[in-house]
Amino acid sequence: MAELTLEIATPERLLLSEKVSEVEVPGKDGYLGVLPGHAPLISELASGVLRYVAAGKTVHLSVLGGFVEVLDDHVRVLADAATRKEEIDIGKAREDLRKAQELLNNPSDIDPAQALEDAQKAQALIDTVGR
Repeated sequence: MAELTLEIATPERLLLSEKVSEVEVPGKDGYLGVLPGHAPLISELASGVLRYVAAGKTVHLSVLGGFVEVLDDHVRVLADAATRKEEIDIGKAREDLRKAQELLNNPSDIDPAQALEDAQKAQALIDTVGR
């Protein structure tokens, strides 16, 4: 079976480096599926759920912005932040989403773009846990 090398790194750490059979990343314009032999590409990441399959097991983690590069059966994800499903504090994510939605519904001296980004990040964490 053909494989890809998947690397996921954040400014703080190398989160993952392993052989996988497929990867799905949240691109800025929608999800991108990558299989062995994929054409080279570079794309901006959105906040969302990254999914990959390794040794027949599907794994989900949350990525919050950054970039993805695909080159020669090597997928490199340089994320602003990334969290494994088991590391997510779902209670905190739900509270962060509630606060961001409250700010968006009652704008005063807030930056709406920042509140929207905060809501998207919290939703990505919640979606990851839900998978």
